[in-house]
Amino acid sequence: MKTPETARPRPGAAILRTALRRNIGAMIAGTVLMGLYQAAETAFPIALGLIVEHTMQDRSLGSLGVSIGSLAVIITTVSLSWRFGMRVLQKANTTEAHRWRVQVAACGLQPVAREVDLKSGEILTVATEDADQTADIIEVVPLLISSLVAIVVAAVALSLADLRLGLLVMVGTVAILSVLAVMSKRIGASTQEQQARVARAGAKVADLIIGLRPLHGFGGNHAAFGAYRKVSTDAKRQAITVARVNGTYAGTALALNAALATAVSLTAGWLAFEGRITIGELVMAVGLAQFIMEPLKMFSEMPKYVMMARASAERMALVLNAPPVATPGPERPEPGGTLEVDGVHHGTLQGVKFTVAAGEFVAIAAYRPRAAADLAAVLAVNVAPQTYGGVVRVGGREIGDLSIEAVREHLLVNPYDGEIFAGTLRTNIDPSGSGREIADAVEASMLTDVVALHREGLDHVVRDRGANLSGGQRQRLSLARALAADTDVLVLHDPTTAVDAVTEQLIARNVAKLRRGRTTLVLTSSPALLDAADRVLVLDGGVITAEDTHRNLLAGDEAYCLAVAR
Repeated sequence: MKTPETARPRPGAAILRTALRRNIGAMIAGTVLMGLYQAAETAFPIALGLIVEHTMQDRSLGSLGVSIGSLAVIITTVSLSWRFGMRVLQKANTTEAHRWRVQVAACGLQPVAREVDLKSGEILTVATEDADQTADIIEVVPLLISSLVAIVVAAVALSLADLRLGLLVMVGTVAILSVLAVMSKRIGASTQEQQARVARAGAKVADLIIGLRPLHGFGGNHAAFGAYRKVSTDAKRQAITVARVNGTYAGTALALNAALATAVSLTAGWLAFEGRITIGELVMAVGLAQFIMEPLKMFSEMPKYVMMARASAERMALVLNAPPVATPGPERPEPGGTLEVDGVHHGTLQGVKFTVAAGEFVAIAAYRPRAAADLAAVLAVNVAPQTYGGVVRVGGREIGDLSIEAVREHLLVNPYDGEIFAGTLRTNIDPSGSGREIADAVEASMLTDVVALHREGLDHVVRDRGANLSGGQRQRLSLARALAADTDVLVLHDPTTAVDAVTEQLIARNVAKLRRGRTTLVLTSSPALLDAADRVLVLDGGVITAEDTHRNLLAGDEAYCLAVAR
């Protein structure tokens, strides 16, 4: 994995342009249909004015019948164009939101950590609420254009009656939008801050759920809940601020729209009183003055939704623009499964050097738990190769030159706190559903008692994070998943800390038997696993200080004996 080149920034505006470009066809269709809807809506008061005009002049049943038929056509057009227009736009909106959710989730699941200062709970908010609000731009633009169509049609119709009426509508619309455009900027800034605070509250909840049991254990739950209450209160206050800004915006828009409609009605009444327009034109003008309230309201709300979409897109850009800490290389490991750590300096590691030959079972006894965690992080590629000294080789190839997929195929690092997912025992052991034989893995991890305990066996339901399993059961389930993967090189980090001594002995024996002929490295202080290993490496002070079998080390190394004896 090479040092990444400077990525071209993809701000929120670019994300919105991408969304618009991908849905241009649906947006054109939706704009045409919604424009037809607005034009037909506008035609209704125009038709009423014409009916009044011609009925008073002709006083003919035929003219009345034609007028009624025209109204029926207009009403049908209004109904069908709205129905199919919104169907097209909402389908495109939903599909686009799905695309962004998947893309953000894919970034969050990158096997190489990404340089983004967001917690998992915040990324979840970005992948849901922000993705949905960004996709709203697909509906906003067509509705904006169709509302403009209605206002233009109304202005033209009023101009045909009297030019002053049409000019009043156009000038009033421009004035309203100018005022609201200024107000919408504050909405965008306030909304972005609200989304950030809500995301932080969501991240805090996720942290609480993960650490709830330990918090109860040492009595820290009240302090943790107090911290969450503070974060949630901040989010509430910002939400109130946003509601206040939105309320001011909506109230101002409604007042300005009503003022314009009133001005059009009064002007039309004055012109009719002066005899400059007919009664039919007066009816049309008053009807249009009432009608344009709806498109004006919609038209004036669009800047607000544009700013909200922009704010959400900017938050998505935080995730999508974040470059990987390392760029995967193109090579693949040579067959064999050899693992080499050559002079690695990282964290507490001060030049660790060792080799695990293909098919060997090696254990590392780290006197400091932090050193074992640092080594596991390096081997799991959670730390970019260019950020630490020394090299790690898998199958004779430097890990920095391998694609991350190749690393994952040949090297699996199972953390001590392996995540358990909602589903069943079977789907946790074989998440990909590949149908691989999992019976041996279940037996080796001593998960057989859990399977036998439930009538459903491997199909027993597991709750989110394994909430219905004990700590030992969760640990054995995680171990079974790692063993079932059957990778060339398997690294286990403290796989038996939550099980009793008898079960630990059986697991150690079973793992050694199941992994015979496959490269296995165990970071542990468990006497049972250390004894099952072909050889033991002692990691002390950040370096390997001793190497021998477990029993020889017990007999000749007092520090080792004190560190691992139970």
